[in-house]
Amino acid sequence: MNQNDELYKAGLLLHGHKCPAMPMGLRAGVAALKALGVERATDGQLTALVEIDSDHCATCYADGVMMATGCTFGKGNIRKLGYGKFVLTLIDNKSGRSVRVATRNEVIKRNQESEFIQFRKKGVPASKIAAELINPAVDFILAESDENLFKIDPIQEIKLTPGRPHDFNTHICEECGEVMVERYARIKNGKTVCIPCAEKSA
Repeated sequence: MNQNDELYKAGLLLHGHKCPAMPMGLRAGVAALKALGVERATDGQLTALVEIDSDHCATCYADGVMMATGCTFGKGNIRKLGYGKFVLTLIDNKSGRSVRVATRNEVIKRNQESEFIQFRKKGVPASKIAAELINPAVDFILAESDENLFKIDPIQEIKLTPGRPHDFNTHICEECGEVMVERYARIKNGKTVCIPCAEKSA
């Protein structure tokens, strides 16, 4: 893969700035699909568990995972586990087969030592860092083999608790007049209201 690859360009468009973490997630997602022998999810065929949390380096990883696997927050088939690790577990929901793809320590270390990260540590936004300082790290992630980037565990069987089906019923809040999904309705002073209106003091 390189920066002219359509999947990378789509990931960059989604993500909004050039950095090494988004393509790291992209490559992890592609490696996981390949290991499971499945296609990108168009609906809810797959579930992605990403071990990142928030507010730490390389959380951009999740956008690459979403682009590669088709598991998105909108579809509800990606979850952050909050461990602060650059790891993806991809699950084929129909068969229960799963694979865990962990970014190798030396890859993270190389990224941490890049000029790009030195600027990020100083508080410079990724979009303000010159492309020539970012490109070497991005090119390395895109070009390196799966084996050199990741530790790919053997396929495991996994049981997920099934989510509830999508709710298509809606209701209009009797206080603010906005539409809400019906199961989020609350009763307040005899009126059917949305959660924010229910939580407002009288």
